[in-house]
Amino acid sequence: MKDTFEVNSTSRKMLNAYFENYTLEQLNKIPEGFDNNLIWNIGHVVVTQQVLVYKLSGLPMMVSDEMVEKYRKGTKPEQDVTQEEADEIKELLFDTLHKLEVDYNNGIFVNYQEYPTSTGYILKSAVGAIEFNNFHEGLHIGIMMSIRKFV
Repeated sequence: MKDTFEVNSTSRKMLNAYFENYTLEQLNKIPEGFDNNLIWNIGHVVVTQQVLVYKLSGLPMMVSDEMVEKYRKGTKPEQDVTQEEADEIKELLFDTLHKLEVDYNNGIFVNYQEYPTSTGYILKSAVGAIEFNNFHEGLHIGIMMSIRKFV
């Protein structure tokens, strides 16, 4: 799992770079032809990791129910994200990653509710969810690489 966590750390560093290289206005811009923006994609991957790993394991998440409702699968931005919200998402990028690694090493992931992903892959364990999460984040980084050309 060490490599899996290193891949996730690399993904999160790439996502963090958007906060460093784009203004809040750019993060919020939804280019023509797209359904979402840069900041929604970042919030979405944070929420998805928490839902796939923690919620489906029956454990408390680090994100609020409101945040889940705003960034879960099937949603899109309804209004611009404030600087305060962007700062929270940025902080959660690494806080959720570090807590996940600690929790995994402490063996807290015992139960898991199977979940069929939209790709057709069925998650059967927290370990599978952690590994699938890297694939999911890679998909969204690819989308963001397209969006960034238009903001």
